[in-house]
Amino acid sequence: MVDTSVWSLAFRRDNPSNVPQVKQLARALQGQTQAVTTGIILQEVLQGVLGPKQAHAIIETLSALPMVVPDRQDYIDAAEVGKTCRRAGVQIKTVDALIAQLCIRHQLDLLTTDQDFTFAARHVPLKLA
Repeated sequence: MVDTSVWSLAFRRDNPSNVPQVKQLARALQGQTQAVTTGIILQEVLQGVLGPKQAHAIIETLSALPMVVPDRQDYIDAAEVGKTCRRAGVQIKTVDALIAQLCIRHQLDLLTTDQDFTFAARHVPLKLA
């Protein structure tokens, strides 16, 4: 069975390679499981790189993954994700609400180490890997 995950690069540089989510990401990038990404994740990752050589390597690596592209309804529904979380006392960034919405819409598990998604998943139908 092939796992399908959208992942958010809430993976920080200081995450050790033995973290389960990092291992899952490595398997996906090696083609052992299926993963998809989205443009906002690519942007977030590239904003955190140190130089053009590292940026090029990341672009090359992530180019192997299919992209999920949000449409108008995703933005509308992401606003609802954000409002639902906020009403429950959970602060979620606009970008993270969109990532969560894309996972919900496409029935994908989110692979992340960002605890904000763990809190959000308690209030919206977001599945975490």
